[in-house]
Amino acid sequence: MKQLIKPFAYGFMAVSLICAVSNNSFAGNEDRAGQAGATELLINPWTRSSGWGGINIANVRGLESQFNNVAGLAFTAKTDISYSFTDWLKGADIKINSLGLAQRVGETGVMALSVMSVGFGDIQVTTVDNPEGGIGNFKPQFFNLGVSYAKSFSNSIYGGMTVRVISQSSSDVKAQGVAFDAGIQYVTGFNEDKDNLRFGISLKNVGTPMRYTGDGLSFRGNPPVVTSYQQTIQQRTERFELPSLIAIGASYDYKPAENHRLTFAGSFTSNSFTYDQYGLGVEYSFKDMFSLRGGYLTEKDQAGDDRLTALSGLNGGVSVDLPLGKSGKKFGIDYSYRATEFFDGCHGIGLRLVL
Repeated sequence: MKQLIKPFAYGFMAVSLICAVSNNSFAGNEDRAGQAGATELLINPWTRSSGWGGINIANVRGLESQFNNVAGLAFTAKTDISYSFTDWLKGADIKINSLGLAQRVGETGVMALSVMSVGFGDIQVTTVDNPEGGIGNFKPQFFNLGVSYAKSFSNSIYGGMTVRVISQSSSDVKAQGVAFDAGIQYVTGFNEDKDNLRFGISLKNVGTPMRYTGDGLSFRGNPPVVTSYQQTIQQRTERFELPSLIAIGASYDYKPAENHRLTFAGSFTSNSFTYDQYGLGVEYSFKDMFSLRGGYLTEKDQAGDDRLTALSGLNGGVSVDLPLGKSGKKFGIDYSYRATEFFDGCHGIGLRLVL
């Protein structure tokens, strides 16, 4: 009896914690749109899950769980190494690279480490005296480092947490902060394996406010009293909050025939600084070697004049997983596409090695 009560107690405590934190973190409304910073935290850098549009809150697995729902890390059998490259808003010269490692530690725990880097290419330096540039370039760089731990509390309840270090910098200005993610997945079902129905909840990007500092915010000026010397004046910037959100999802596996699987998924995301989102998606898998998936995300006024996103809502992706012998090891290749209203969409390609 204790073995049954204990995991449910852990799950109840974790859900209570998430709800308590979310009540304080999501007091905002749509009027706060644009007031948050570090919005790269809202970009899914992983190829496989982005083909769903990130709606697989309840059934995401492996290293990619660090973005959608960290509880999915607990399903890592041994080692998961992943790399993804995304051409974000193709034509805008924004490149996203992500690399990570998940490793099982002990019988029920999994630890993961990942890095995400966003580059914007070379941008010309302009000044009042040189508005056309021609005096050099600078390269803004966004960098996130995430460390996660996930644990299976029972055959049905899984949970995890992530600590993420955020860095934004250019040649003479920078901002740094820390964010926390937490997530739970619950597995149940109606078939003989009792694992075809899943639920998930994820709290993301709750952390310290950030502020820009650096020499780029200072300038040479004259003091109030006219003298023969100048002084350096430092400008202080306003603090900004992180784009916190809470996401709830469900998924259901249907097997019409042997070696064939259809997974239906849905999600709701409550954003503290922008419109809430609703999503639906489906994935077809053959022998867990070939997968085809698609999803659609929608929000208020997505096609209107007051839209807050460049994404049109359509997402699609394909994966091929090649077994490496009979030991269960495999090598995977993923591709995803996210349609946009402007530019030429977002293209992602990923590589995955499961040992």
